[in-house]
Amino acid sequence: MEIWNQTSNDFILLGLFPQNQTGLLLLLLIIFVFVLACLGNSGMIGLILLDPRLHTPMYFLLSQLSLMDLMYISTTVPKMAYNFFSGQKSISFLSCGVQSFFFVTMASSEALLLAAMAYDRFVAICHPLHYHIHMSKKMCVKMILGSWALGSLNGLVHTVYALHLPYCRSRAIGHFYCDIPAMMRLVCTDTWVYEYMIIFSAVLVLLLPFLGITASYGRVLFVVFHMRSKEGKRKAFTTCSTHLTVVIFYYAPFGYNYLRPKSLRSPAEDKKLAVFYTILTPMLNPIIYSLRNKEVLGAMRRVYGMFNPRK
Repeated sequence: MEIWNQTSNDFILLGLFPQNQTGLLLLLLIIFVFVLACLGNSGMIGLILLDPRLHTPMYFLLSQLSLMDLMYISTTVPKMAYNFFSGQKSISFLSCGVQSFFFVTMASSEALLLAAMAYDRFVAICHPLHYHIHMSKKMCVKMILGSWALGSLNGLVHTVYALHLPYCRSRAIGHFYCDIPAMMRLVCTDTWVYEYMIIFSAVLVLLLPFLGITASYGRVLFVVFHMRSKEGKRKAFTTCSTHLTVVIFYYAPFGYNYLRPKSLRSPAEDKKLAVFYTILTPMLNPIIYSLRNKEVLGAMRRVYGMFNPRK
């Protein structure tokens, strides 16, 4: 049983795995996934910066997605690994707030960025002659800055509100990071207002962007099926299916976790779903975009040739 000093302002993170050999093996697997995610997303960012052929709105947006994924997974895994190996489960009040802020910010910003990427594909396929007008560099920068700004605002509001609530019960958070809904279980006052605030926020940054993505790709699929060129149809379908795969991997577990009422949620299920969208998805995204994209594969060969010229 956890023993907690009520005079301390620190929280306790109960973690994801038990402190035994099985837990160690599972944590080493998570660390391996973390390393792959860091290498994959860093490599994708470097590839887009180094190859001039990838200096297009689509790939600039993709570079921001990789940056978000890199920060996203770095918010949770290092602290989880440190706590496991050190045997200390505590996290300071300030550190918990910082972790919550970056988690909510990255989650919100990525959801909005995925909607911007869907709009990019919608314009490219449905209005190709007007692509450079609707998706100019200025518009691309506005989308990127808007995603970061709105995500940061959402993260700031949730974090400040959560940290100002009175925690008069045990400060042991039943999660492997400072997840705000998990922290709400420790609050000694009625949190029904904030519960609805979480759902409202999830609707704004998850459901509405998802509906926008669905509408965009509904129109895109209609146009693709009526294309006469088999090569154009194949290329459009490959690009869109890649993005749709990333969207499903991100939105499905995230939406299921945060759009459900409090009465239907359990701490154990929340942690399992969180592993998928906080750890596995950041590792899978660069793999999906590289293996299914000929332009990225071609850029890899060109960049590799830059650093390894033939004699």
